[in-house]
Amino acid sequence: MLLTEAKDNQLRESNNQKVHPQPMEEAMNQKPEAMEALISKLFVNISSLKSAYIQLQGAHTPYDPDKIQAADKLVISELKKLSELKHFYRENNPKPVCVSPQDSRLAAEIQEQQSLLKTYEVMVKKFQSEIQNKDSEILQLQQQIEEANQKKVKLEKNLKLRGLSMKESEGSADENGNFPVDLTPDLFTSVVEGAFKAIHDFSKPLINMMKAAGWDLDAAANSVEPNVVYAKRAHKKYAFESHICQRMFCGFQHETFSIKVDDLALTKEDFFRQFISLKDMDPLDMLGQNPDSIFGKFCRSKYLLVVHPKMEASFFGNLDQRNHVAGGGHPRTPFYQVFLKLAKAIWLLHRLAYSFDPSVKVFQVKRGNEFSDVYMDSVVKNLIIDENDPKPKVGLMVMPGFLIGGTIIQSRVYLSGVKVAE
Repeated sequence: MLLTEAKDNQLRESNNQKVHPQPMEEAMNQKPEAMEALISKLFVNISSLKSAYIQLQGAHTPYDPDKIQAADKLVISELKKLSELKHFYRENNPKPVCVSPQDSRLAAEIQEQQSLLKTYEVMVKKFQSEIQNKDSEILQLQQQIEEANQKKVKLEKNLKLRGLSMKESEGSADENGNFPVDLTPDLFTSVVEGAFKAIHDFSKPLINMMKAAGWDLDAAANSVEPNVVYAKRAHKKYAFESHICQRMFCGFQHETFSIKVDDLALTKEDFFRQFISLKDMDPLDMLGQNPDSIFGKFCRSKYLLVVHPKMEASFFGNLDQRNHVAGGGHPRTPFYQVFLKLAKAIWLLHRLAYSFDPSVKVFQVKRGNEFSDVYMDSVVKNLIIDENDPKPKVGLMVMPGFLIGGTIIQSRVYLSGVKVAE
């Protein structure tokens, strides 16, 4: 009886006893292989995430949008895998009911998603900032391209000069379109001096060749400029310089220099660009690049005008050089090269004269005009002029004068019948 009651009491206690879930450690110990596999995947995922992040950082320097996008997708993919591993672990290893309330798991997931969201927001802001920087750089580059295109159009227009080839115009202005020298009256005055010297330098070999050919220089000077009373016999050289000057400056008052060209329309800047391009070049080298340029036509026409056929025949015994020039060539003979220096000096003066706004005006002094120290300058300096004598008169104009704005550049003249001091 007592034994029976004891068994009944034991059975009742056994039925009333609560059954608790197994602890987490025991559950884990029951599946050691699965847990090792999970941890292995976790390490692999972390390594992949690290690698993806490094790729994302590397795609920014240098900036590569395609690589950034690919690396960003890879980072997101690895984060998703990491989240999936966490969910898998939680589903297979639930926490004891007593550890936290039922909503703790949901709260942890929300916190995780919020952390991820903050990370993405930071990355999005960073990408937006970089996109804005790149947009700003693109805008600046577009502006630079537009400015470069405008300069290109301007330069192409300037290169369409009738007297210059592409090679002649290279280096005439810098990348900003600025010229290496300033357009000033002083510059023009210096070029006038250069032209006057060039006339003198060409007359010397011309007179020497006339002497060598047996010419009567007195008769030749009188033929060129008759009835001029020279103070000294040596002054007759001015007759030849005057002859050269008159022919070289013929047509100077026209923009084309009286050279026949088709549809020539040049701006002031075009004239100055031509001046700059030729200023430091050897004229024969330039003619070698473009023998039929407007400068080439100018040289041919002036040579045939200045050097008479009889003069050339007496110098060289034939007209081969003249025929070569008339046929469009530019011989490399010493005499023609000396002439080219003269032609270049006059051409530069003409190009520069039409670079000014308004253009420089040329004026000539006629023979027989009374001397004026305002508009004229005597090529002979040691003159003896008596106040009681009539005003001296011009016998020869050796170099024309110029009006540049309000400035007068005097004409160079030889006064006839005036005595000079010994």
